[in-house]
Amino acid sequence: MYSIYKRFLIILVVFLPLSTFSQEFSAYKWHNGFLVTADGDTLRGKLKYDLETNSVQIATREIIKGYSSFKIFYFEIFDEVLENYRQFYSIPYQLRSNYEAPVLFELLFEGGLSLLAREKIVKETATSANPFWASGSYARNTVAYDFFFLDKKGNITFYSGSKNELLDILGKKRTKVKEYIKSNKLKSDQVQDLIRITSFYNSI
Repeated sequence: MYSIYKRFLIILVVFLPLSTFSQEFSAYKWHNGFLVTADGDTLRGKLKYDLETNSVQIATREIIKGYSSFKIFYFEIFDEVLENYRQFYSIPYQLRSNYEAPVLFELLFEGGLSLLAREKIVKETATSANPFWASGSYARNTVAYDFFFLDKKGNITFYSGSKNELLDILGKKRTKVKEYIKSNKLKSDQVQDLIRITSFYNSI
């Protein structure tokens, strides 16, 4: 009986962390959707995006083709991981001084001031409640976002997530926005909260 119990503990220690901390990432999966090329052609099929390289693969009739942001106008997917439709545009952006190139941005909110984002997979250290995880902490990959605001003139402003920076970007409406954030207990660096803040800004 003791040997069986000991063997069970060994199996638990080896396999439980793997199943507990495993996570699906949208960027690693194929999604149903369509892509509109810079020439205006519409292609439908399974899409897989890579924001790090600003490229998209599309599988149609068992043929896989790759498109860079230079060849893409827009694409849309139904993300089965997030269970939501997502829209992406290729927009010129100044990556370095005096150098502008098309970059893929996800559209989170569209209005007079639009909210854009670029997701990235980063490694973070987290604490485990699993008593068999000896160190009490572990490294895992997680999704993080870089946020941007797009104004009516086509100017794109990077936003770091700081509340004070957000209020500076929102300019003359900052007082009302600040009150809205406080009364609704919103966080300025969380996706859903930032969408609500941007929507409110556009409504006043």
